[in-house]
Amino acid sequence: MSSSPLLSPGDAVAPAIAWLNAHAHGLFQAISFGIETVLGAIEACLLALPATAMAALIIALVFWRQGSRMATLSALCMAVAGLSGLWTETMETVALVTLAVTISVAIAFPLGVLAARRPLLEAALRPTLDLMQTVPPWVYLIPAVMIFSLGKVPALLATVIYGIPPMLRLTILAFRQVPSELVELGAASGATTFQTLTKIEIPAARKTLLLGLNQCILLSLAMVVLAGLVGAGGLGAEVTRGLTRMEMGLGLRSGLSIVAVAIFLDRVTRRALG
Repeated sequence: MSSSPLLSPGDAVAPAIAWLNAHAHGLFQAISFGIETVLGAIEACLLALPATAMAALIIALVFWRQGSRMATLSALCMAVAGLSGLWTETMETVALVTLAVTISVAIAFPLGVLAARRPLLEAALRPTLDLMQTVPPWVYLIPAVMIFSLGKVPALLATVIYGIPPMLRLTILAFRQVPSELVELGAASGATTFQTLTKIEIPAARKTLLLGLNQCILLSLAMVVLAGLVGAGGLGAEVTRGLTRMEMGLGLRSGLSIVAVAIFLDRVTRRALG
């Protein structure tokens, strides 16, 4: 015999969601249109060339910036994605990750710089970040889907929210670790606050900032794949289709493609750490 719950957050949240859907529908439509437009442009760029030409271009860029060893690894990852027959889905996933990481960094970086200089703000953010990193990833999809319905838009917004905490934490840490002597030297030489930030603090915090970017990318990729459950498309949708239809071949091919993308993104960003 079941008993009535003593705590039912849904009873409080549902009316708020209904009110937002009724009174802010135009705003949500505008946000959806903007996100879909930008996302469509990124996908168009990634799919503008045939798979072999795009893979060759990516490998050439990696060879130019990071050498033959990383270019060889990149070629293997590109080959896995191409030979699996899921190149288009792979590029859709990369597009989602690219836009989500860009938005996450645009929010987390300035907020992290401010929090590193304002201990009270950092103390206020800490419990929120702890909560955000404790909540299971798929929980972020629920409010996004309730507001924006199924599709890529709620997947992107949930991914952005999930990707902000690691970048924000490591941005705060990076600027806290900058030696105070360097900042004092910049002030003594007459540098402005902006000059001190761009010429002294960011170069000194570079490795930790890149580590935060690496974590943001990998967590965003994990969330984008999970978002296949809500119609985000890409490799996540193929994994979901393989599970629901019990198609082992499709599930294995899409899983290997996800691994290839993860390895490529991880190694390229880690190599940038020096």
